[in-house]
Amino acid sequence: MNQVIDLRAFTNPASLPTLVLIDMQAEYLATSRALALPNVNDALANCRNALEHARLMGMPVAYTRWLGSTFFNPATRSSGWIEGFEPHGSDSIFERRQPSCYASPHFAEVMTNNSGNFIMAGFAGEAACLSTAIDAFHRGHRVTYLADASASHGLADRPATEVHDFVGQLMGLWGTVMRTDSWIRTTSRIVGWKHAATLGDRP
Repeated sequence: MNQVIDLRAFTNPASLPTLVLIDMQAEYLATSRALALPNVNDALANCRNALEHARLMGMPVAYTRWLGSTFFNPATRSSGWIEGFEPHGSDSIFERRQPSCYASPHFAEVMTNNSGNFIMAGFAGEAACLSTAIDAFHRGHRVTYLADASASHGLADRPATEVHDFVGQLMGLWGTVMRTDSWIRTTSRIVGWKHAATLGDRP
């Protein structure tokens, strides 16, 4: 699993990466629903850690959600945000009707204007996350996937954990794959150095 982060992405304060939380929607936690993800608690905890860290570091935060399909009917409660992951007033929100986040023209525009540099966490790994990473690659954008802050569905006779492990391997073809704790440690050092350098430049 590739765990190398592109240090060049932090050379300009304006190019701090955006944390993109994909489809943090109650549909994935509703055990009675077809898209319910098994054993998702650890992934949710890592999403929460990533979100808290991004806010602490002053990184932009964006939420995307999938609306309008059979499963993500905006008229149902299941399409709403998972408790504790409601966007703040300064966060961006992008809605779409296809798996990839780039199905939202506004998402594509904002990512392009932010140097195409973002961190990805959320659901589901084999669908929205993977298709977004492939679209990012074809646009020359840089995506870091927090594999343990995501989860996938089982496919055919393959259990969800096996599918998710394979998704992580595929992601390495299209971007960088990291664990949440490694990403937090790395970005804490880099952003901390930048902040100290900025203070040192003051009269």
